[in-house]
Amino acid sequence: MKNKKKIIGNGIFLFLVLGLTLYGVFHGEDLGLIWENLKKADIRYLFPAVICVVFFIWGESIIIHYLLYTLQIRLKKWKCFLISSVGFFFSCITPSASGGQPMQMVYLKKEKIPISISSVVLMIVTITYKLVLVLLGLFVLFFQPRIKDTYMQDVMPVMWLGLWLNVFCVAFMLLLTFHPQLMRQILVKGHELLVKMHILKKKTSRLEKLENAMDEYQKTAEYLKNHPGVVGIVFLITCLQRVALFFVTYFVYRSFGLHQYSMYDIVVLQGMISVAVDMLPLPGGMGISEKLFSMLFTGIFGQVKVLAGLILSRGLSYYTELLISAVMTVAAQLFLGNEKEHREKISEKLKTIQEKGKGYERKRGNS
Repeated sequence: MKNKKKIIGNGIFLFLVLGLTLYGVFHGEDLGLIWENLKKADIRYLFPAVICVVFFIWGESIIIHYLLYTLQIRLKKWKCFLISSVGFFFSCITPSASGGQPMQMVYLKKEKIPISISSVVLMIVTITYKLVLVLLGLFVLFFQPRIKDTYMQDVMPVMWLGLWLNVFCVAFMLLLTFHPQLMRQILVKGHELLVKMHILKKKTSRLEKLENAMDEYQKTAEYLKNHPGVVGIVFLITCLQRVALFFVTYFVYRSFGLHQYSMYDIVVLQGMISVAVDMLPLPGGMGISEKLFSMLFTGIFGQVKVLAGLILSRGLSYYTELLISAVMTVAAQLFLGNEKEHREKISEKLKTIQEKGKGYERKRGNS
């Protein structure tokens, strides 16, 4: 019941933010002109954009499959793709993408993979996923003054906020991972302080959960220390995965017959939008992503085509991802953890068909 209420609450929040986003983007705009510009987009450039979205989801599934393989666990690639899709679907509809990994653990458990293992795998996925954004943000803001001064002057506060939130998140996870004893002391003392301030009620079960969490982080630390080469490969795949999604905007740009601005500038700017919005408490960065896109890309797409570019870029990179991952999540619900039951049902149906066939033959023989 509690989970159902949470899902309903997230759904209401999602549609509320979506409604406000649509109103903010299109209020007072010439919808007819936007539609005319959309019709001019060359669909040949939109196909590779869709492939980039699929590659983005598939990339994480390859990482999950690879990490499980190094832990001597064989999980079929198509199942890993479903697990990856579950993560992206719930990340898309929950604030700060907080619902993705807990749901992935649920579906991995359906495949008889213990939480002690899935937590290590997904923690590595999260650390590398965030680390790519941190390195991109640091590289652009400190070593790319041309891009920063040319395109980003009006949005620098948001960019710095997003960068430091990601830096804090990665640093916190690494501290949890490599200094679990220190973090255990910090969390226990913090818990005691919140109890004394009557912000939290005293619960032994909460402390036990904290202790269990620390144990999982310690296992992650041991894995990272013992498998640096594996983590390096995961990082490289994550880089490709992230950049593939940023390329969607470049293909949309080219679909309008535009070619004045370089691929590098467009991909990097789209990446910086992800840096800015990734940690904000909005599902899929909805609202702020659209605002930043219009501010950063108006000069690139032009005043007339920027909203059409926004619709296609966001539509492909977020809403297409949401749609694909939603369909795959339904498939995950149907197929993951149910193979044995499925085989038993098929076997029962075959026996029924065979018995009916034998009965029919007996009738024919008697006649």
